Amino acid sequence: MSEKKTVTVKLVRSVIGTRHDHRDTVRGLGLRRLNSVAVLEDTPAVRGMINKVSYLIQVI
Repeated sequence: MSEKKTVTVKLVRSVIGTRHDHRDTVRGLGLRRLNSVAVLEDTPAVRGMINKVSYLIQVI
């Protein structure tokens, strides 16, 4: 069995002033405060969340 693919994301812009559903998406990615980093499984659902808030996060 191969290792599961992962993607690492970092919150680089503040969620202040953004839409509530975008804030919820950032929280769903496991990001709490500025510069927080999360390692997530690379699934289509996670990719969609990343695309939705791509202006707030950076994929490392």
